[in-house]
Amino acid sequence: MMVTLAVVVGSQIAAVGSQALTLLRVVPLYIAFVVVAVAAGLLTARFAQLDVPPTRAVMFSAATRNSLVVLPLALALPASLSIAPLAVVTQTLVELVAMVVLVRLVPRIARQSAPTVTTD
Repeated sequence: MMVTLAVVVGSQIAAVGSQALTLLRVVPLYIAFVVVAVAAGLLTARFAQLDVPPTRAVMFSAATRNSLVVLPLALALPASLSIAPLAVVTQTLVELVAMVVLVRLVPRIARQSAPTVTTD
């Protein structure tokens, strides 16, 4: 999977760089999606009364869209929409950075509860 990601990003990175100012306008939207998705995942897990490990999994799953799945469709669009594949690659890069941040953040949000000590 890493090789595939490297090949895809490598094939589009020059174009992303040339359109960086245009693409920067959508980055806040991608970041907002991650924040909302993590919160929605946490609320959903709490509503379902999941334990901590499944709660963390739901939070990560909600924030990960696997945007590269739509890249072939974006590449097939007409030239007038040539920014679409670049937006998909940018979204993927933002998602990867978010996953690195979430590896540290999610365990702090969805903590193991302290074991209760009972005395008889």
